[in-house]
This record gives sequence, C-alpha cells and structure tokens, in this order.
Amino acid sequence: MSFIKPHERVDDLQLNGLRIIQNPCAFRFGMDAVLLASFTRLRPHERVADMGTGTGILSLLLSQQEPTASFEAVELQADMADMAARSVRLNGLEDRICVRQADMRMAYEIIGRESMDAAVCNPPYGKRGGTLPSDRDGVNLSRHEASLTIREASKACAAVLRTHGRLSMVFPAARMLELCDALRESRLEPKRARMVCAKISRPPYLLLLEAMKNAKPGLLWLPPLVAYEEDGSETQELLRIYHRL
Repeated sequence: MSFIKPHERVDDLQLNGLRIIQNPCAFRFGMDAVLLASFTRLRPHERVADMGTGTGILSLLLSQQEPTASFEAVELQADMADMAARSVRLNGLEDRICVRQADMRMAYEIIGRESMDAAVCNPPYGKRGGTLPSDRDGVNLSRHEASLTIREASKACAAVLRTHGRLSMVFPAARMLELCDALRESRLEPKRARMVCAKISRPPYLLLLEAMKNAKPGLLWLPPLVAYEEDGSETQELLRIYHRL
C-alpha cells in the first residue's frame, strides 16, 4: 500500500472499517486511549482539539462517536504526525480531521485561541525525574515528561478552549491531585471523574477526568470502571466499550 512505510503495519480498529497505521518499534496506542474515547462526550458539530494526538487514535475513534464533529489533531513529533495524517487519509477522513505537526504549547497560534468546543489529551504519564525514561526518543516523549509537563499541557488545552469548553483527559490515579492543581491553575474546573481499576480487588491505577473552562466548582464521581475479572477475563463493561466504539 502506498500509505505504508517500511516497518509499519495497518491495524484494524474493528469499528466501522476504521484502520490505523502503527510502527511496532515506536509508540502505539493502548487501552487508556480507548477508555478515554469512551469517556469523552461530544455534541453535534463541535470543534475538537486532539492535543498530542500521537497515532491519531483519539480523533479516529471520536469521529465515529459524533459524525458531525471536526478535529484539529496536534502532534509534536514529525514522524508520528506524518503517520497520523496517513491514517486519516487511509480512512477518507481528511474533511473532518486535520493533523498539525506542532508543539501543543503553541497550538493556539495555529488553530486559534479559545476557538474549540472540546479537547482531548492523553499526556505523558511519567513525572519528570521520577520514572525511568525509554531509550527510544519517540516513546520517551510520549510516555514521560521529557519536554512537556502536566501544567504545560493543561495551559495549552485551556488556551484553545472557549469558555465552558470541555477537556477530557486520562492520567495516573496516583497523580490525581497534581493534575487537578494544574487544571485549576489554568481555569479548568474538574467536573466529572471516573477511576479505572485493573480488578475490583486492586486500587485504581488510572483516572478519567473531564474539566470545564471557567466553570463553577462541583465534581461528579462516576462508579469505578473495572477492566478485568479476578480470573483475568475482561469484564462485561470493558467488552461493551470495545464493541461500542
């Protein structure tokens, strides 16, 4: 296929015929992206910023959740942005998803300050200086705060969101307070939250959070999402999320 470069592959997303190009040697999307897409709420005709799009997975999945929404997908790494753009073309979604190769901290200069109705962000999880970095630069940028802190990501998202625009994020549960501090510093008020547990017998490891710009305080907690039964099989809710998306 002309869309594919050496060492890349095309994966079937099992959703309305969607496919995505990935490089097995580079960063690939995981279950956290699927859970974030399921958690995110979009309204008809909204403009959505996908901040740090990576492979483009969130824009691709959300394009099927709300077929009238349009997406500005921003990605710092040139090779990842190119791969995401080719996935968009592969699926014939060029009229709805625009991939921009840029630093998300400067996204407001490209897509417009306070121009977006909603935003999604799956930021690097590893705290700068607190985790072992990957020996692959692309993976290091995607998984660790090598060049972007959670405060910088929050500020970047706030810059492109209009008042009462919504930001949906996924982040380690252990860093919840740090995330909320960063969001509130950028006038993004946490409004809806859900913890994710690998099993019901284990503490949560992920947090799904929706924040609203310039909103009043008030947080709605949703029931925890449990991914696996005690025997290791997928829960019915996880199966529903994958089949519904």
